[in-house]
Amino acid sequence: MNKYDVVIIGSGPAGMTAAIYAVRANMKTLLLDKLAPGGQMVNTNEIENYTGSGTVNGAELSMQMFEHTQELGVEFDYKTVLEIEDKGDIKILRCEEDDTVLETTTVILATGTVPRSLEIPGEERFAGSGISWCAICDGAQYRDKDVVVIGGGNSAVEESIYLAGIVNKLTVVTMFDLTADPKVCDKLRGMENVTVYPYQDVLEFTGESKLSGVSIKSTKEDATERHVTCDGVFEYIGLKPTSDNFAGLGILDKFGCIIVDDEMQTSVKGIYGAGDITNKKLRQIVTACSDGAIAANSAAKYVESLRD
Repeated sequence: MNKYDVVIIGSGPAGMTAAIYAVRANMKTLLLDKLAPGGQMVNTNEIENYTGSGTVNGAELSMQMFEHTQELGVEFDYKTVLEIEDKGDIKILRCEEDDTVLETTTVILATGTVPRSLEIPGEERFAGSGISWCAICDGAQYRDKDVVVIGGGNSAVEESIYLAGIVNKLTVVTMFDLTADPKVCDKLRGMENVTVYPYQDVLEFTGESKLSGVSIKSTKEDATERHVTCDGVFEYIGLKPTSDNFAGLGILDKFGCIIVDDEMQTSVKGIYGAGDITNKKLRQIVTACSDGAIAANSAAKYVESLRD
């Protein structure tokens, strides 16, 4: 059985930063992810608020971070951790791939979040074939076509700006008003091919053999219903933590987020959380990196305390 000082589950900015700090603290470190490194960053076209980088493509920043981990000798593997068993000073991790079992002194959980869905009629039918959650992945196929974006937060607005540059007409539908940073909201509203419908409920995705439109209804007193024709839809209505496999540890809040203190420690000694999966208010790349650094530092101190 392979034994480590720290196993980091999730290779987004929190996980990769934790790996960098852990290996520099001379801990035997393993970084795991079931997907490519980068997490949600990979699917972001432009990042403008990561200190020192100016405007940078998300996939590019992901690769820069991952290359940094490899320069320092961080061991990386594609694994899905199904279960963590707490045995006091030792944690046993069971993985889906090849029934791998890992032993570690500490664990840093940095699995992040996944996009939420609306769960309304037509969504399941057209998911992946008309409805997408990734403009960077699927936006190009809608060049010069009509597209709807659902959502009004930072991700929705930033990806709408990207899509507006390649599609014929873009319609933004949001439950409230646009709630992203005022600067990007103004930029989106100023684009000639963009229409914004605030304060709307999305009722249904329509179409026969393929998606043809979206039915929406105003939440204002007039309760106006309209049908927006389109060739594709992109949903950005929030994120949910990928924490189901950790529920048995008793470290989650009612929303499924990992409860941590200011040292990223959970209620289970030797298990830490970092990044978007934790119960925090601001979910940004820079705060995820900060969490990862703190979690790795705390884990290193814990490992050292057991050696004394």
